[in-house]
Amino acid sequence: MGEQPIYTTRAHVFQIDPTTKKNWVPASKQAVTVSYFYDSTRNSYRIISVDGSKVIINSTITPNMTFTKTSQKFGQWADSRANTVFGLGFSSEQQLAKFSEKFQEVKEAAKLARDKSQDKVDTLSNHSEQESGHETQSSPQASSINGTDDEKISHVSPEAAVLQTENDRLKSAVEESNTNAKKWETELQTLRENNARLVDALQESSANVESWKKQLSACKDESDTLREKITKLEAQCNEADQEKQKNSQLSVRVQELEAELQEKEQELENLRTQAEIIPQLMAECESITAKLQTAEMKNKELEGRVEGLQLDIEDSQQKQGNMKGELKKFMDMLDGKIDELHEFRQGLSKLGVDN
Repeated sequence: MGEQPIYTTRAHVFQIDPTTKKNWVPASKQAVTVSYFYDSTRNSYRIISVDGSKVIINSTITPNMTFTKTSQKFGQWADSRANTVFGLGFSSEQQLAKFSEKFQEVKEAAKLARDKSQDKVDTLSNHSEQESGHETQSSPQASSINGTDDEKISHVSPEAAVLQTENDRLKSAVEESNTNAKKWETELQTLRENNARLVDALQESSANVESWKKQLSACKDESDTLREKITKLEAQCNEADQEKQKNSQLSVRVQELEAELQEKEQELENLRTQAEIIPQLMAECESITAKLQTAEMKNKELEGRVEGLQLDIEDSQQKQGNMKGELKKFMDMLDGKIDELHEFRQGLSKLGVDN
């Protein structure tokens, strides 16, 4: 049947930096499929992950491996054959817990498979030794009974031939077992050395995690400080809105004053028009000097009226001057408020850019 997937999940894949042995290097740009595979032919387990056409994880699980949870959503394990440390970042704690449980199950299954294989090798070795001893003991007897070697070959029974074939097969298995044992010893030594290096890398990684935690705490403190500044800025913005409302009210008042000023100017124009009549009246008075004598009382009354009009004109001019001075002061005060509001907006914009 070959290899079959037994469990599949999705995670972000990382590998330890081979140079520094401290930092994590992303092996995938996004979350990819990570699967456990079981090879029934070899009786082995592997973790495999493929990003597009690139294999980013191909790790054979051995009983010596350990999956470590370094945070709520991150875990890692060391692969001595690949001479690296793999890290997986999950989207939830439940996915990490499920992957860790499956890793432990597969690790135990790999351990049982290794123990069975070792027991089988030991059994074959013992059986081969027993067969070799039995053959050594029986050879002289067979030779003495059957005579020469040619006679012995001609008189070999079918059972002896089967035993000879089985013996040869067992010898080959023992030799292969010894060769594999030496190979496994060499590989075991390499694994121990790699494991020591990976333990050092794991310790350094743990130290880096503590450093990252401190940096995260500092970032949280800075975030709280920024939140307080934002609150203050919002309060200042509220004050600016209140100033805008005051400015709007002042603008309305200015419009009202301008309307009153136009009315006063119209009154002044009317007074000027009336003042232009006075020379005509004087000319008429000169032309009818004779009549003035008869109408002296009326002339005195007219002169009184003219004097009253002149007083009214002067009073109106004085009021107009006062009104213009008040309006000028008000406009100056409005310009100052507008400049202050403009400077406050520039400061608020600059503070927003700095944040």
